[in-house]
Amino acid sequence: MKASRNVQKILSYYEGETPGVKGKLCQMLMHGRLKGTGKMIILPVDQGFEHGPARSFAPNPPAYDPHYHYQLAIDAGLNAYAAPLGPLEAGADTFAGQIPTILKCNSANSLMSSTAGKNQAVTASVDDALRLGCAAIGFTIYPGSDMALDMFEEIVEMRKEAAAKGVATVIWSYPRGEAISKEGETAADIGAYAAHIAALLGAHIIKVKLSTDHLEQPEAKKVFEEQNIDISTQAARVKECVRSAFDGKRLIVFSGGAKKGEDAVYEDARAIRDGGGNGSIIGRNSFQRSREDALAMFDKLVAIYKGQE
Repeated sequence: MKASRNVQKILSYYEGETPGVKGKLCQMLMHGRLKGTGKMIILPVDQGFEHGPARSFAPNPPAYDPHYHYQLAIDAGLNAYAAPLGPLEAGADTFAGQIPTILKCNSANSLMSSTAGKNQAVTASVDDALRLGCAAIGFTIYPGSDMALDMFEEIVEMRKEAAAKGVATVIWSYPRGEAISKEGETAADIGAYAAHIAALLGAHIIKVKLSTDHLEQPEAKKVFEEQNIDISTQAARVKECVRSAFDGKRLIVFSGGAKKGEDAVYEDARAIRDGGGNGSIIGRNSFQRSREDALAMFDKLVAIYKGQE
């Protein structure tokens, strides 16, 4: 497999990384229908942990089977499939080598009390990722939580081990917790800050949410206004997140969030593309649809990222 010029350029930004890590990034970037473009679409299926099985899979019952998601990612020609330990183990042999995988190594659940604090439990290891042949580990941090410092320390140690063993790291950087409001979780200044924190922690791929034009922090709001930082459109807000990820030198993908209409999914993808983002990581907006509808949606998303739509 020869890396395209686009991919070679992206890999050149990771100057401190081992050949193993760069090889895994290349594997994902050169896989599927977007291979070589520098764009990515990833299927994440960790919502069963977060929301429970009925809320996640009942809208499309075949999705209760972990094999369904492997096959969907393969047939859609995606760059990678991300899931916790159990689902990856459930199809690791059947689908070995057919799609790059990302082992989600920590998870939260909705059975915790509201006083428990915003945190996630470590549920898998780097050795699990090696055993399953994964291209990367995935890890969520909650900037804004009183538990955030512990989460930062956990991923620093896990990322260090992963890099030493030739495995890449994807960080889900989701602001939430005691320090910010609900509206602030998707504020433009907070979203850019979350992307930057993930880059500072050594993420090779950063996953953040699309932001709104709300500005949460008074001091940041002053700077946004003084420097005329444009946050008037979704594409402009994506651009600010990309700039905050080492001026575009780290791969950054944007989550799809809760299920919504197809037109909204496509509008988001165009904004990500036009703002310079590297792609989408879409879970519920794909597997909660029928397989036929999900594949059709992925067809159009691929066309959007290729600049054909």
